[in-house]
Amino acid sequence: MKYTSAEANKLLKTLENKRNNILRREDKASKFKVSSTENVEDLRPEYDFAKTQKELALINAKIRKIKHAINMFNVTHTLPGFGDLTIDQALVYMPQLREEIRKLNDMASSLPRERIEDFRSNIVDYSIANFDIDEAVSAYEEESERLTLLQLALDKANTTETIEIEEVL
Repeated sequence: MKYTSAEANKLLKTLENKRNNILRREDKASKFKVSSTENVEDLRPEYDFAKTQKELALINAKIRKIKHAINMFNVTHTLPGFGDLTIDQALVYMPQLREEIRKLNDMASSLPRERIEDFRSNIVDYSIANFDIDEAVSAYEEESERLTLLQLALDKANTTETIEIEEVL
């Protein structure tokens, strides 16, 4: 069956939620407390070990299939406008770009010379920019635009290109 990456990720999230719910129910039902004066069978919660394990194994197999298909999609599909940059490379590149943008933003907002306040000393210190602030502003704007374009290309790929995933439902 064909899914977009966005659809596959939503399906994956649904399966992970289902698995987590089963695990929580199993945690509550697989053990229980009863006082010595109570009838154990009257208080025993409904729990079938074999059925629960089979259900979890089936869900885990579906999750593996979907994750594998998404991973294969990510390593084989390139983003238009970014040369041979694959989706998986873009997913690594985006946090790097964000960090670079944060650094450039700090540099771009610097003053050429700033007084450093130190109330423990009578000496006046200055922080002096050892770079061209206008260059930092330009680099900040360029990298911000690159990140925006990368996010848009990734969004487009995730919502338009399809992945073939074996029947999982």
